[in-house]
Amino acid sequence: MFVPCPGSRHPLERIRIRTVFLLRLDEKDLNMSTRGKLAMALAFYAALCTAQAAPQETPAQWPDKPVHFIVPFAVGGSTDLVMRRVADELGKETGQPMIVENRVGGGGLVGSSWITRQKPDGYTLMIGTISTHAMHPSVFKSLPYDIFKDFTPITMIGTIPDLIVVNPQVPAKTLQEFIALAKSKPGRITYASGGPGTSSHLGAEYFAAEAGIKLNHIPYKGSGPALVDALGGHVDMMLDVIMTSLEPVKNGRMRALAVTSRTRSPLMPDVPTVEELGIRDFEAIIWFAIYGPAGISPALQQRIADRIDQVLQGQDMKTFLLQQGIQVAGTGPAQLSAQMRTDYAKWKRVVEISGFEPQ
Repeated sequence: MFVPCPGSRHPLERIRIRTVFLLRLDEKDLNMSTRGKLAMALAFYAALCTAQAAPQETPAQWPDKPVHFIVPFAVGGSTDLVMRRVADELGKETGQPMIVENRVGGGGLVGSSWITRQKPDGYTLMIGTISTHAMHPSVFKSLPYDIFKDFTPITMIGTIPDLIVVNPQVPAKTLQEFIALAKSKPGRITYASGGPGTSSHLGAEYFAAEAGIKLNHIPYKGSGPALVDALGGHVDMMLDVIMTSLEPVKNGRMRALAVTSRTRSPLMPDVPTVEELGIRDFEAIIWFAIYGPAGISPALQQRIADRIDQVLQGQDMKTFLLQQGIQVAGTGPAQLSAQMRTDYAKWKRVVEISGFEPQ
């Protein structure tokens, strides 16, 4: 039979209790065993009613309270910059506070791992990247989480390409000339990266493998110091995100040979893609995306994606992101999930052919 809990506000909050034994209500016929069963049934009923008394979040209500966004990288970096702007616009759109918190460490591992332990109610989310959610399983010997099982993909914010840049002292004026130069000096042309296993490292190894050349890797503790030495002529080449390499290229301190996306960047329309210059299907981009812990319901997952995508499609947001070199995506959970699996497989292969030993 159906028995409504006291204070039930909705027919769906009724609790079905299936009678599994017969109870006679005549006091004299109740033995101790039956009394125990009755007590257990009433206690179970009371517990369920207590659980039902808590207000239930519905997807259509999201958000009706503050939302926390975790950035697994340092304040002031590109990921932090993007997350804070998206959160600010989302707060204006929804009328709810959006709180951004940086949980830094382990190249993004600390913040990413923390998210997996949070309640899947849609109010604690994170910004992930191609590094945290596609490359890391191949870069680290073990992770405290599974990128496919421990997260709920929400939506991709956007993508940003690298530029293949060289110091002006390098005689190559085009990508083809650079490849020819590297082939004439195997292992002697140097390139800088933000560190072993970073996107700038793996992207350069991917390019070298596809071009059939051997380069000498010079790792740094971060892309900032790497770019400084590339500007100073201490290393020959670097793959660097367009948002930080744009100005050095414009003022002549670096030379851009190619962009690593499948299409040219609106910020540098005169710079060809690697694919245009002869390396078929080449793409080495960075992306930013929103994730929650595993267990968020599909309806709530889609609701959050729709609200964020609505913000991403605003003209002010598009303009801001484009100024950073980021092409807006905002295509929802299915596309993000598919992109993760594609990039996981690709970068796993790159790590294998590069000879990089997982840390």
